[in-house]
Amino acid sequence: MKTIQAKMHNSISWAIFTGLAALFLFQGVPVRSGDATFPKAMDNVTVRQGESATLRCTIDNRVTRVAWLNRSTILYAGNDKWCLDPRVVLLSNTQTQYSIEIQNVDVYDEGPYTCSVQTDNHPKTSRVHLIVQVSPKIVEISSDISINEGNNISLTCIATGRPEPTVTWRHISPKAVGFVSEDEYLEIQGITREQSGDYECSASNDVAAPVVRRVKVTVNYPPYISEAKGTGVPVGQKGTLQCEASAVPSAEFQWYKDDRRLVEGKKGVKVENRPFLSKLIFFNVSEHDYGNYTCVASNKLGHTNASLTLFGPGAVSEVNNGTPRRAGCIWLLPLLVFLLLKF
Repeated sequence: MKTIQAKMHNSISWAIFTGLAALFLFQGVPVRSGDATFPKAMDNVTVRQGESATLRCTIDNRVTRVAWLNRSTILYAGNDKWCLDPRVVLLSNTQTQYSIEIQNVDVYDEGPYTCSVQTDNHPKTSRVHLIVQVSPKIVEISSDISINEGNNISLTCIATGRPEPTVTWRHISPKAVGFVSEDEYLEIQGITREQSGDYECSASNDVAAPVVRRVKVTVNYPPYISEAKGTGVPVGQKGTLQCEASAVPSAEFQWYKDDRRLVEGKKGVKVENRPFLSKLIFFNVSEHDYGNYTCVASNKLGHTNASLTLFGPGAVSEVNNGTPRRAGCIWLLPLLVFLLLKF
């Protein structure tokens, strides 16, 4: 009977103490600085999401009751666990320290925690703030984009984390220097072909390594013939006319001679096309093959052309971008006639 009464008395005492502790917590009555009857309050505790947080309360032999509370919720009272969260465990309950641990901390654990003690029938509290840091995470980013040269684009990169991460954009290009934007949004007005390529979004907050994602920007533009190379070949030999064009999407090539389109499969002639290069190959050059040819490069945005010449030995000494130039030795003829007449 005495044992039952003792347990009932103990439960009533705990109920009164925890009720008073909750009341003090609700009223926000922390221990005053310099109060000799209670230790100094803890510093704030900072942990990363997923780690464990240890909350320590230093006490002495004058303490008769002790409890940990989170806002208005009692976590532990003495050795008794009052909360249902399995992540909250009692680490120590001695004459000098009363500590609990919160395992696998998440953002909703952040906030004030209170150590409430009773000395000489007067409850007092010490409060600590738990700060949960979260690694940066990019939650939204623009998809790869294809756009025509001269238009405007807007790229978006949204990131979360605690503290709030810093977001920067960088153009991954040998010609790009530094950051192109220190903001979640990157605006490019009148984009040029040189601004195509990968754009890297980086989110960082010093909690963990920066998170990086990339967006590919494709800038479409009409063909531009960068080189059109004619050649001189003797009859019976192999000859090649070459045409290079830069374009996005890649250019399609066509070859003409005197306004007549050359089709694949013509005897002795082959057209060899690559994404930015076209070759007109003559396997056995004849007199009939000599003359001017036109290379036409086109895509959905436009077309361009260049003239090239296939010539025989002695007819042309140089071809520059498809434009033939006559041999430079013709001016010697008058001098030769003068010398013959003189002697």
